Amino acid sequence: MAELTHMIDSEVFLAFSTYATIVILKMILMSPVTSYFRLTRKAFANQEDTSLALSHEDHKKLVRVDPDVERVRRCHQNDLENIVPFVVIGLLYALTGPDLSSALLHFRVFVGSRLCHTVAYLLPLPQPSRALAWTTGLAATGSMACRVLRTSLYL
Repeated sequence: MAELTHMIDSEVFLAFSTYATIVILKMILMSPVTSYFRLTRKAFANQEDTSLALSHEDHKKLVRVDPDVERVRRCHQNDLENIVPFVVIGLLYALTGPDLSSALLHFRVFVGSRLCHTVAYLLPLPQPSRALAWTTGLAATGSMACRVLRTSLYL
């Protein structure tokens, strides 16, 4: 129990908590962005959602797929596929007791890559900008996972 208390008080864990919170908040903010695009593009997923539309157009026409809304949704889906593993692996990584500088590098690279990925996805910027941002984040998470396995491999 004392080791757990020490780990929670460590600078690495505090750094992880900070950067994990940043990317989780970024992921959460994608929901209001999706709602904004749905409202401004008048493209709703469900018939009951059309009551949110300000105009009195035929509400059945408002249940449709819009390319801009789908772009935001794909960006949000990509966040879910990458941020959740980062949080789990990052926590395990913090438990391995890495150097603070190494941990900060991993956390900052991942967070920076996710922010760049979102900008590249939503603007949209030409490829390979989005692919490079995604690959960079994946590499940071993969590097942490390797450290976890090297430190705690139990066979």
